[in-house]
Amino acid sequence: MNATQEIVLERHDGVAVLTLNAPQRRNSLTEPMAVELLDACVEIDADPTIGAVVLRGAGGYFCSGGDRATLASVGASPARDASFHLLGRIYDSFRRVGALQPPSIAAVEGGAVGAGLNLAMATDLRIVAADARLISGFMPIGLHPGGGHATLVARAGGREVTSALVLFGESLTGHECVDRALAWEALPKDQVFGRALELAARAAADPALSRRVARSARLQAGPPAIGWDAALELERASQMWSMQRKHDA
Repeated sequence: MNATQEIVLERHDGVAVLTLNAPQRRNSLTEPMAVELLDACVEIDADPTIGAVVLRGAGGYFCSGGDRATLASVGASPARDASFHLLGRIYDSFRRVGALQPPSIAAVEGGAVGAGLNLAMATDLRIVAADARLISGFMPIGLHPGGGHATLVARAGGREVTSALVLFGESLTGHECVDRALAWEALPKDQVFGRALELAARAAADPALSRRVARSARLQAGPPAIGWDAALELERASQMWSMQRKHDA
């Protein structure tokens, strides 16, 4: 591994593990890190043997949001093309994670704040440490949320949870995230990554199928969710493909 590499991509029996590797700043997002993350997502999608993705942070913390120095640089002249492009690359990185072809799981240790919460919520599922803190974090530092923040939170937690986090500065522990449907399980910190790998391995056992099902599930669940009639038609071709494949095996 290159010592300067801030996104590490590893493969474990069909599971891609993406690690944010800047523990010295609690894995806050910079433009170079975002570019590395975008490149890693392209590499994952190009490898048909990968059937699931686990996203985690190095050093026991998931992601503390946008790098403060980066945000300050943008804020000094936010209307400049370079500033607009820089912030856009960070937005693009978690949007790209949300568009990965294989299903994805965030293994959240320590905490996820601001853009880091965006990144966690961009995945299909979250396994969180019981003592982790999930925080919106934009308003307390005088910033309007960015990156589709409220949409990402609301599509799992609904309007009440979104308002509490985004408008009124509430934070949630891992267990509270599970209670409010923002995460699937809350576990002791040392069990989070292993559990995420265990779940990912199930999907990774059949990469071609898991990619198709992930696409269908996202389109159906939304937001916006589609109606039952549309879902029937959406699923038909892929289900028939899976039947033919099973018959031919």
